[in-house]
Amino acid sequence: MTDEKYFGVLCKAFAKLENEEEIRKFLEDLCTPQEIDAMSRRLMVAVMLKKGDVYTKIVEETGASTATISRVNKTLTYQSAGGYNIILDRLDEQE
Repeated sequence: MTDEKYFGVLCKAFAKLENEEEIRKFLEDLCTPQEIDAMSRRLMVAVMLKKGDVYTKIVEETGASTATISRVNKTLTYQSAGGYNIILDRLDEQE
């Protein structure tokens, strides 16, 4: 379970970052390369699911397990705080 006090500080820290370069530096200091890779893959899985890509294509392109893809899909579809949808919509706006 996430400790709300610590999670709140983390969220405030992200909100203070001004650009992609600052976010990149913060993530590189905060996370291991494996953690960054895992988060990056989950986001790419979400992007591909939103586009309607099938699991086999997602596995092939991202190397994510079907369990990870299923977990992301479940979050997008049923158990979401809405975070994926917020960022996916904003990424769509940039394109």
